[in-house]
Amino acid sequence: MSRFLAACRREPVDRPPVWIMRQAGRYLPEYREVRARAGSFLALCRTPPLAAEVTLQPIRRFGFDAAIIFSDILLPLAPMGVEFQFPDEGGPRLGRPLARPQDWERLAAPADGGGTAFVAEAIARVLPQLPQGVALIGFCGAPWTLASYLLEGRGSSDHGAARAALVAHPEEFRRLLATLADAMAAYLRQQVAMGVHAVQVFDSWALALPAETYADFVIPALERLLHGLDGTGVARIVYASGAHIVPLLADLPCEAVSVDWRIGLAAAAEALPDKAVQGNLDPTTLLASPEVVRTATHEMLQAAPARGFIANLGHGILPTTPLEAVSAFVDTVRGAP
Repeated sequence: MSRFLAACRREPVDRPPVWIMRQAGRYLPEYREVRARAGSFLALCRTPPLAAEVTLQPIRRFGFDAAIIFSDILLPLAPMGVEFQFPDEGGPRLGRPLARPQDWERLAAPADGGGTAFVAEAIARVLPQLPQGVALIGFCGAPWTLASYLLEGRGSSDHGAARAALVAHPEEFRRLLATLADAMAAYLRQQVAMGVHAVQVFDSWALALPAETYADFVIPALERLLHGLDGTGVARIVYASGAHIVPLLADLPCEAVSVDWRIGLAAAAEALPDKAVQGNLDPTTLLASPEVVRTATHEMLQAAPARGFIANLGHGILPTTPLEAVSAFVDTVRGAP
C-alpha cells in the first residue's frame, strides 16, 4: 500500500505523505505550455492525453505521494443539462443561473459515467505512468458548493442567492442537494471503477454557512454522497473550509478530513478522533521565501497528529507561487520523522 493510502487509514508510515491541492496548474511552466496548446481550459479538461499529461507533471517535478486527476468540479454538471463557460479570467460562468425550484427539479443524475467518459480515459492513461507507491485521487464538488454555483451563476463572495434560496425554499433545496449528492456519487463510482485509489469531495464554500445550517442541510447530503461509495474500498476524503465546520464532520462515512488554515491541526485531530487529517498550510505562505516556508512547514508538522496525517495546503496553490517555495515545502515534509 502507498504511504498516502496508509495515512488515509491511520496506519503507521515512515513520514507524512505530501501532495498539494491544485498541484497541476498555472504555477508550473510546463502546465502553461500544455494549456496554451489546448486552446482553452475546457478543451484541456476534455482531451484525455492532455489531461493525463498535466496530471503527471507535478509528480515528475516534485515527486508527490499522490496525483489528482486533472478536471474541474463543474464538469459532471454538463450531463445534467447545465451550461457553463471558463473565461480566461474571473472563474467559471453559468449560461443561466438556476434561480427557481422549478429549475432544480429538472436536474437529474445521469447513469454512472454519463457524459464524462473523458475523465475515465484520462485516469486510464495516468495509472500506468505513475511511479510505484504514488496514489491517484479522483474528486468531485460537494453538494453545497455545487448548489451555490448553480444559483449564483459564478463564484461568489457571500453566496447570497444560494443562502436566500435555502431559507425561502428549504424542502426544495434539500432535494436539490440530494440530487447533486446522487450525481456526484455516480461520478465518483465511475472514477473508482477506472482505478483511482482515493476520492476527495471539495466543499470549498462550507465557510459561507453557519454550523447549525450546515449540520441541518449539508451533512445529510454529504452522508448520502459518501455512502454511495460504500463497499468500493476506496479511501474517501472530505475537504471543508472553516474551523466551525470541522467538528460536524466527525461522524461522516469517510476515512480522512482535509482542513484549512483556520483551525490548528491539533484541534482538528481532537475534533476528528477517528479520521485522518489532511492540511493545512496557508497557501499564501508559499509566496514567501524558502526559509519562511521551511519554518512554517516545521511548525505545521509539529502540530500534526502522530498518526493519520497527510501534509497539504489549506486550499489550492496560488498561480503566482514560486517553484522554489514548493520545493522547500515538499523537502521539509520529506525530512520529517
